[in-house]
Amino acid sequence: MNKFISAIIICLFSFAAEAQTVKLLNSGSKASLRGLSVVSDDVVWVSGSAGSVGRSVDGGETWNWTTVKGFEKTDFRDIEAFDKNTAIIMGIADPAYILKTTDGGQNWKIVFTDTTKGMFLDAMEFWNEQSGIVIGDPLGDKIFIARTFDGGENWQGIPAANIPAADKGEAFFASSGTNVRKLSKQEAVLVSSSLRDRLFIRNKKIDLPIIQGKESTGANSMAVKNKKCLVVVGGDFNTRDDTTKNCVITNDGGKTFTAPVVGPHGYRSCVEYLGKKNWISCGLNGVDYSTDEGQNWVWISKDSFHAVRKAKKGKTVYFSGGGGSIGKLLLD
Repeated sequence: MNKFISAIIICLFSFAAEAQTVKLLNSGSKASLRGLSVVSDDVVWVSGSAGSVGRSVDGGETWNWTTVKGFEKTDFRDIEAFDKNTAIIMGIADPAYILKTTDGGQNWKIVFTDTTKGMFLDAMEFWNEQSGIVIGDPLGDKIFIARTFDGGENWQGIPAANIPAADKGEAFFASSGTNVRKLSKQEAVLVSSSLRDRLFIRNKKIDLPIIQGKESTGANSMAVKNKKCLVVVGGDFNTRDDTTKNCVITNDGGKTFTAPVVGPHGYRSCVEYLGKKNWISCGLNGVDYSTDEGQNWVWISKDSFHAVRKAKKGKTVYFSGGGGSIGKLLLD
């Protein structure tokens, strides 16, 4: 009887997993797209290599592409959009830039520049349309953090005395713009990678039991359900199919971590919380979906993506990746 019930549960779980599929969209771009911001079910912005920024206002059916003038060689690895007209893009290095548009990408204004040697921006996060944060790799032993309180028009660096110190070889991966997340009102959580992986919450530094120790390994992304429940994913981007210590879960705000029963099926660069007990993660060898708080992950697609984000005002989930790849999650 128990075996019969278990078989039914497995079948139901498999059926639920099969109900999620990924539809590839015709983006018309060949850029590597790591920046992804989903405003609503219809309005989606992406950004990436060669100064590329794309926007759709019809749910991904058609795309308008811009190569930002004067930034043709810049890699815009993160983007934050607020509506069909307003967006902020982050250029990672040499020098580091942040730009803003208020006319749908026709014109861009530089709102932040840093020419410091070694400056490398990794990700942005916004609590609302006014208040945001950007993080970068450590300069010396201090993580770079700047804040904006006026919708990205101005950015102020956080005083070094208020910034946590990083260990030698500790940095951040600029893989999907999701290694900094809002945790609560005006509070953020950061996840570091490479030679050492930790969560940073204000003055707390929490070691992560995730793969680390090489420049290609570590935590790439985290998603937040609430202040207690977080999921962190990563791996080794040089071995995309390796599942070794590529996902950890905490349900007590980082006091303890557990590994999934069945983890994501390879290196993962992004994870997103979708609501209820549902989570989604993507990487170079595909997409995984969990319906049980990240305990079991089902490989629903072998399409390669860098980032996955859910609509801020809606339910639609989009993906972005290399070679202009853009996808959309379909729930049957």
